Amino acid sequence: MSSSPASLPKASAQILVVDDEPDLRTLYELTLLREGYRVEAAGSVAEATERLDAQRFDAVITDMRLPDGLGMEILQRLQQQQRPERCVVMTAYGSAENAVEALKAGAFDYLTKPVDLKQFRAVVASAVQDQGPAPRTAPAAPGVAPKAAPATTQSNAALERLVGDSDPMRLVKARIVKVARGMAPVLVRGESGTGKELVARAVHACSQRGEGPFVAVNCGAIPENLLEAEFFGARKGSYTGSAQDRDGYFQAARGGTLFLDEIGDLPLAMQSKLLRAIQERSVRPIGSTQEDAVDVRIVSATHKDLQADVQAGRFRQDLFYRLNVIELMLPPLRERREDLPALCRALLARIAHDGGLPVPALSAQVLRALSEQPLHGNVRELENLLHRAVALSEGSELQLDLDASDSRPAPLTCGIDAAVAPDAPAPTLPPAAPSFESTGMPSDLQGYLDQKEREILVRALQETGFNRTAAASRLGLSLRQIRYRIARLGIATPTGDDA
Repeated sequence: MSSSPASLPKASAQILVVDDEPDLRTLYELTLLREGYRVEAAGSVAEATERLDAQRFDAVITDMRLPDGLGMEILQRLQQQQRPERCVVMTAYGSAENAVEALKAGAFDYLTKPVDLKQFRAVVASAVQDQGPAPRTAPAAPGVAPKAAPATTQSNAALERLVGDSDPMRLVKARIVKVARGMAPVLVRGESGTGKELVARAVHACSQRGEGPFVAVNCGAIPENLLEAEFFGARKGSYTGSAQDRDGYFQAARGGTLFLDEIGDLPLAMQSKLLRAIQERSVRPIGSTQEDAVDVRIVSATHKDLQADVQAGRFRQDLFYRLNVIELMLPPLRERREDLPALCRALLARIAHDGGLPVPALSAQVLRALSEQPLHGNVRELENLLHRAVALSEGSELQLDLDASDSRPAPLTCGIDAAVAPDAPAPTLPPAAPSFESTGMPSDLQGYLDQKEREILVRALQETGFNRTAAASRLGLSLRQIRYRIARLGIATPTGDDA
């Protein structure tokens, strides 16, 4: 996605335009000259190579198809020679694969022909802004992760929030600094609780969009009937209760980054609309006949295996390839146990600061006990353990309460309180799955997990009088999510219980 110019164009920036159509080449030249740039032009790969050999440029704008080759050859040449020019590739309308290929090869951004001149100016301004030597990662010995490149003052805080100096985390930080340079969409993958939003914020902070807005959206927490209005906005009177024009997430993130968390929870119908918004770089608010140009970089995140969802028909393949131009994989906490002491100190400092308490002492015994925990919930589970420990500790030293963390929901009777719903059918449970405690390991993992999930859902429903909205809120789910789980697990509930 292109970046809107946050400041005046870089003084006397030198641009190389490569296109074999003389009329278009002239149009691009005149447009850039009016913006105050110095412009050189070429009509072929060979001519562009001569220009590049003769001098340096701030940006190169090249058509994909040229008489003697492809614009990708120019891009690859820039990459191989580690030249500082940022390359923008122009592709024919409908050639989405070419655009994705160019971004993966290192293009700064892309434009779709016929080129919109307003968008053209914005992309070029973005490419030449804050142009400087590309940050490099320090060379490392074989088998050792490189240290992250030096960060600017603006991005230091975001990178420091990613606590840990283990090899996996050093690789993550180095990759963040590298991918932040361009506008290519980024997909952050990792288990729940690993810190995917922190990574997205670091990508934003390390990019030239760091001064722009960062808009985070949980795709699984929005009711399906409101998705389009929330994403694209709506005009006054377009639906009941719409008393004024309102912007959507795309408009709110103009000039910045739009973070789509839990992208795998987005319904298929909305996936197609999101794909169009990304490809066309424009959205149409509900009730409007005009499209709004959008200027956002997309960073998405998921704990799911989206490739498996693509194979199962639950996620669009074309959207997956659009979002997964660059992938950032976050390691689970069990793969970076050496970061545990630093994580504990950082989390304790924040917990104590938020509560206005002194930071408790972290003993070697407590650290050893924490290191023996499975921590399937990763950093989020570690933070919850420390929160509870701080609340229950006496004196200046931290004391763990691990018994509570091992507790599991007790078996429930599933009858419904007659005072709540005397005529409603009672939810039924499947045959008991093998007990984890009695066997040491369940023989049917999915059955075991389904049983535990069912028990938790039934308890939440009973305690809220089978009000699904209230139960969903208590469990941190959307109404759509809890309906799906109730249907999947075959839990019988009274009708009309959403209010």
